[in-house]
Amino acid sequence: MSIDQRPLAIFLMGPTASGKTALACDLADRFPVGLISVDSALVYRGLDIGSAKPDAATLARYPHELIDIRDPAQPYSAADFATDAEAAMAKVAGEGKVPLLVGGTGLYFRALQRGLSALPEADPAVRERIAAEAASLGWAAMHARMAAMDPDAGQRIKPADAQRIQRALEVMALTGRPISELQQQARRVFPWRVLKLALLPEQRAALHERIALRFDQMIGQGLLDEVRALRDRGDLHADLPAIRAVGYRQAWEYLDGRGDATEFRDRGIYATRQLAKRQITWLRSELDARTFDPDTAPPLAEAAAAVGLFLGMPKSSRQTLPDGI
Repeated sequence: MSIDQRPLAIFLMGPTASGKTALACDLADRFPVGLISVDSALVYRGLDIGSAKPDAATLARYPHELIDIRDPAQPYSAADFATDAEAAMAKVAGEGKVPLLVGGTGLYFRALQRGLSALPEADPAVRERIAAEAASLGWAAMHARMAAMDPDAGQRIKPADAQRIQRALEVMALTGRPISELQQQARRVFPWRVLKLALLPEQRAALHERIALRFDQMIGQGLLDEVRALRDRGDLHADLPAIRAVGYRQAWEYLDGRGDATEFRDRGIYATRQLAKRQITWLRSELDARTFDPDTAPPLAEAAAAVGLFLGMPKSSRQTLPDGI
């Protein structure tokens, strides 16, 4: 199939607290798009406040696929998402709309577009042996060993990235094959032509301020009561993926008696900042994404222009909104 004949889809990506939901809703007011959530916390029912889930009024006006589709007791994987997202995209397209996938879970976007490699599960014994060798020889020597067996990984993984070096060596020990080869096998031709938009704050200070403000708002809205209700169910525990979500893990630990209210707030804000840092790092690897700094100028005008061009819609046919909306 020619690339020009593939159906269209839009990815709207960005770190937490960057304004993705608001921009997605604004675009939905202007273009024939259907929204699909790409968020590992929003899939869970009952995780509302701490996940910054759009409220009921927003979801009534701007329905999102893949929100509230799992109970917190049920794990949800990137592979699950890829399957569900493909079905949701087909549904949206069947309604005559363009799928607009919005969220910050980079692994979900990657699994959907590129597929997942069949890498082996972690092996504690092998991992411990590699760590012991690294303690003796140093990670630079371990990187050189990895690069000799897997030149592609040697170029991609930095000598100081101990975690990824260890994983690459572990995979080779378990399978006898380079990790780059296994990852390459997962790639596929994605049957959609995609416009990637990314909200990418350049100044961390403003993003950090928004993260702190939003976390304080979550506390004021009843985050701890929400987590108490989850605990009171009796069938949830701290190791579940839902409870490991940023904000929920820290609240659970606080309710377990770890630290005081100030320490809970500080840990929650710090964990959210770290999440945003990882998301930004991943976004910078998406070289084909059109990036917008939400702190330099409101991104709507530029994003709408990019979407209109991608959809082949003349300006005169695009919906406009009354002043103040």
